[in-house]
Amino acid sequence: MNVETEPFTKKKKHIICMASDFFYPNTGGVEEHIYNLSQCLIKHGHKVIVITHCYEERVGIRYLTQGLKVYYLPIRVFYSQCALPTMICNIAIVRYILIRERIEIVHGHSAFSVLAHEVSIIGKLMGLKTVFTDHSLFGFADMSAVLTNKYLQMCLCECDHCICVSHTGKENTVLRAKVKAHKVSVIPNAVDAYAFTPDPSQRDPDTITIIIISRLVYRKGVDLMAAVIADMCPRYSNIRFIVGGDGPKMWLLQEVRERKGFQHCVTLLGSLKHSEVRDVLVKGDIFLNTSLTEAYCMAIVEAASCGLKVVSTKVGGIPEVLPEDMIYLAEPNVSSIVDSVEQAIKDLKDGNFLCPYKCNKNVRKMYNWMDVTRRTEIVYDKIMLNKIKPLGLQLKSYLSCGVWPFLLVISLMYLLLQLVERMYKRKNIDIARDLKL
Repeated sequence: MNVETEPFTKKKKHIICMASDFFYPNTGGVEEHIYNLSQCLIKHGHKVIVITHCYEERVGIRYLTQGLKVYYLPIRVFYSQCALPTMICNIAIVRYILIRERIEIVHGHSAFSVLAHEVSIIGKLMGLKTVFTDHSLFGFADMSAVLTNKYLQMCLCECDHCICVSHTGKENTVLRAKVKAHKVSVIPNAVDAYAFTPDPSQRDPDTITIIIISRLVYRKGVDLMAAVIADMCPRYSNIRFIVGGDGPKMWLLQEVRERKGFQHCVTLLGSLKHSEVRDVLVKGDIFLNTSLTEAYCMAIVEAASCGLKVVSTKVGGIPEVLPEDMIYLAEPNVSSIVDSVEQAIKDLKDGNFLCPYKCNKNVRKMYNWMDVTRRTEIVYDKIMLNKIKPLGLQLKSYLSCGVWPFLLVISLMYLLLQLVERMYKRKNIDIARDLKL
């Protein structure tokens, strides 16, 4: 199905459950995507709820803008904001929520989210439609990649449709999860260009300010980032680096700054709220992204929307995101990144750059949430036409992944659903009232 060319026809309103381990108050591209997509779907008349795990004291039901209801389940985090993959422990509460909210479509987000896969499988066993959005690229070589890819393949066997944020991401998902290509659509991320507006008056005319905003983890290329800073700071007296974000690799940047004596030219801001990102971006002339793998990269679009010259590694789906006149692409090595940054500095001094307000206007045309929502609605309308499969055919699909013990897990989940049905009958569950704002 080609979502880009599908004509838009207004159809019935849907009741959708967004499921993921990653949601506010945690910050990141997945969290922002779920929130913005949900808000736009609500504007179009659909009902949307979110299921995620608890965040410290935030447990239970919370309401966000436009009455978006969020269920923070009492599930403990196992590793890196993900729940423990038990598959069976959360069946009763998930079933209760899906019935109480009269859910029709379960939309899971992120291949790394255990909760997204669990809720999708439970929903499928209950006869609901399921959609999965993959936000990341993953390799094929190391043991963790092999295990993650096999787990993803098992969980997507019965998924009605998959969405990827770039064509490179689609190719990656089709190969590693063995999903049929016609069941995968490409719908990019978007950015609120009206929130990320340029403000050239905030820039320091006497310095070249390079902004880096990223989670400080290995796949974001923090080692390359540190090496570029160590290479460029001694050679340019008027260069300044402002680094926003936190993570397990923060120590590396701190070590480079302290050992080399770069306190005057390297500022580490630590973790930032998403509402604070724009105020940091407008202070910069250049935005630097050193990712080793990336399906889309929301950060470079936000930076371009603020009028910064973007320098990024040429990996994953990044070459698809911005046109050539808005980005400098480099190979993922120190010398290539330094050369691209130096070229950006030269163009900046020569006045060879797009007007920041024109950059904002271009981003507004290329990526907006209403367009993403319209294309997502087409996917929802299509999968609602799919027939409900009986348990036997579902088990046959799961068998195709080649992991026989997984059939026992699915069968046990089905039996537990039947047991819970006897204990907490559907007819005795109160239907939640829709909050009208």
